[in-house]
Amino acid sequence: MIINTFKYYILDALKSLKRNITISLASAITVTITLFIMGIFLILMENINLGMNNIQSQIEIKAFLKDEISSEEQENIGQELKVISGVKDIEFEDKAKALEKFSKQISEDNSSLLDNYSSSNNPLPNSYIVKLENPEISEQVISSIKNIEGIESVGTDKEFTDKIVSISKNIKWFGLSVFILLTAISVFLISNTIKLAIYSRRREIGIMKFVGATDWFIRWPFIIEGAVIGLVGAVSANVLVYSLYKIVFIKINESLLLVNLISPSYVTQTLQWQFILAGVVIGGLGSSLSLFKFLKV
Repeated sequence: MIINTFKYYILDALKSLKRNITISLASAITVTITLFIMGIFLILMENINLGMNNIQSQIEIKAFLKDEISSEEQENIGQELKVISGVKDIEFEDKAKALEKFSKQISEDNSSLLDNYSSSNNPLPNSYIVKLENPEISEQVISSIKNIEGIESVGTDKEFTDKIVSISKNIKWFGLSVFILLTAISVFLISNTIKLAIYSRRREIGIMKFVGATDWFIRWPFIIEGAVIGLVGAVSANVLVYSLYKIVFIKINESLLLVNLISPSYVTQTLQWQFILAGVVIGGLGSSLSLFKFLKV
């Protein structure tokens, strides 16, 4: 009985699609365009997040050690740094390496600043370079480092770190807002286009209601019809996004070798299923909402 009923739903949905082929195509194109725009935006957001994560992974804290501490105390400080919550890795930098790095960083105009310094009178302290799991917890990590005995001072690009954290949060909120907006637009558009198909069958729906058909018995064929339209639109959008992004990906990699982008396979392996789910949900939900007026739910 259940199988026969479900079979009826599918057959009725397919008949409606065939009967209203123009409207069905218009609805599918609507879903395709909406998901295409959404897909381009999601890929853009993924690439921005990838870039932000790369920048965040390079954010470091420097723990400068007191000159008078022993080698054993130095090792103990390293062990204490490792167990601080939020610390991903640490690297010891001795005075000689610090002086070498500093000499490479300063400009040629200021190179004379180091003329009077050598390994015997190196003014720079030994230090531990602390890498974080998440820049957002830098304040807590710095506070913990300052409490360790033998630490002279802590150096960090706080202003830069705060800016990166702020940008990262804004990107996430902006992405979520746009995603919600595009989803709402999709449901609205698919709902209005499918209303035309339902309107052409309003007498049939009225008769079915009159003879005692339940609302869900009437609703399911339309929901399946909307889901099929959403599925077609999702697959079409996925093909378009993949084709366009692959071209852009190849062009950028050929001209900008150092730019790190997500692979086009992301579209077929991850985004494809998100598209299909979104298309089916948008189509089904749009159809269901369109029926409210006619079913007087």
